[in-house]
Amino acid sequence: MDFAKPLPNSLVKRYQGWRATTYSENKSWYMKLADEGQHPRGLIISCCDSRVNATSLFGADTGEFFIHRNIANLVPPYEPNRDYHGTSAAIEYAVNTLRVVNVIIMGHTQCGGVAGCHAMCSGQAPELEEDTSFVGRWMDILRPGFERAVKSSEKEEEQVKELERQSVLVSLENLMTFPFVRERVEAEDLTLHGISVNIKSGELSHYDPSLGQFVEI
Repeated sequence: MDFAKPLPNSLVKRYQGWRATTYSENKSWYMKLADEGQHPRGLIISCCDSRVNATSLFGADTGEFFIHRNIANLVPPYEPNRDYHGTSAAIEYAVNTLRVVNVIIMGHTQCGGVAGCHAMCSGQAPELEEDTSFVGRWMDILRPGFERAVKSSEKEEEQVKELERQSVLVSLENLMTFPFVRERVEAEDLTLHGISVNIKSGELSHYDPSLGQFVEI
């Protein structure tokens, strides 16, 4: 495997700095996590976007959240088969094994995946329609949200903003197609939440079902 190389020196130095400060100052906590295992209370499904960081946003400690990241923070429908299901596996593990009590879908503004979905569904990105496009096939999950977004406004910019919110709502809807999620939600020992982060202003909104819209916190 000679194609794999050692870490860049810049990252090695940053690790060494972390080990000498953050780890050293919290060594007992890390040892506790290692000895007793993880017991996060929440699962966060967020985007891979490097500008979105759930632990920083909530000031979370190591071990506090079980975090799964994918393109556009999407949850696919429940489809048990022999395909690869990374997101579904993360949900299953968090809900059934870790017994989290909250599942949070965290969307954000200026999402490249969402913009790509809008372009694909409106015929502006034929390359994403190809079967060989992993991004395109993943963004197929959001097609129902695109249909709603185009009805919300005639302006493309506003449609994309709505589609960013739909990425959260479609994911919440798809979560409820998982039998083990629905069972715990109906038993009232698991709650689902949808939030959206404005990466430019730092504002956070959450979905309020009583109003049917996102409300700034």
